Amino acid sequence: MGLPKIDLPLFEVSLPSDGRKIKYRGFTVKEEKILLVAQESEDPTQEILATKQVLNNCIYDIDVSELAMFDLEYILLLLRARSVNNTLSFAIKDPDTGETVELEFDIDELELNRNPEHSNKIKINDDWTLFLKYPTIDEFINISEYDSDDPLVNYFVMTSCLDKVASEDEVHDFKDYSPEQIDEFMDNMSPEVIRGVQNFFTTMPRLRQEMKYTNKDGKEKTFVMEGMKTFFI
Repeated sequence: MGLPKIDLPLFEVSLPSDGRKIKYRGFTVKEEKILLVAQESEDPTQEILATKQVLNNCIYDIDVSELAMFDLEYILLLLRARSVNNTLSFAIKDPDTGETVELEFDIDELELNRNPEHSNKIKINDDWTLFLKYPTIDEFINISEYDSDDPLVNYFVMTSCLDKVASEDEVHDFKDYSPEQIDEFMDNMSPEVIRGVQNFFTTMPRLRQEMKYTNKDGKEKTFVMEGMKTFFI
């Protein structure tokens, strides 16, 4: 007779991007090992892949690949709070004095920063509007494989987040078109439209935690935690 299978408690959370409710469980020793190996690798791609694997294991009734990256970062921290504890403690090195500073914060108090000027709709002209979508974890994996100095990285990020272009009478989904057709379409966009796309990214919701401390010289400093690296710190 085999060992019993232990049922884990389920939790519910609303996704920051659209308010949908999803169910999730805390991670187990198996998931802790996955994250630990990724953390020790200090490889951003491995960290993202580990995150996807853990979330696929722990989230129910939804395809992780469809979720916005900031949704996944938020859920990952909730998983940590439910699985270990809600206090994240770590040490940093003060850049001015070189001293080690101990910091901590309560994950349950973490909020998603939202910019009131953010919008996924960009008006092209009186007839057509461009709609954008949030980058997913698979797109981050693809982006991480590019050389950070490659000028095509920003263009790849932009085109991967094109959702559709619509008028009152027509809707065209970019997924139905080839990269060459999309390139031709984007080549005809005005600088104002491109600035609107750039604004979508710069104002996108993000996890951001500012933590104040005073170094040994008595100077008040602020340490900022943001995005995926928050979890792997």
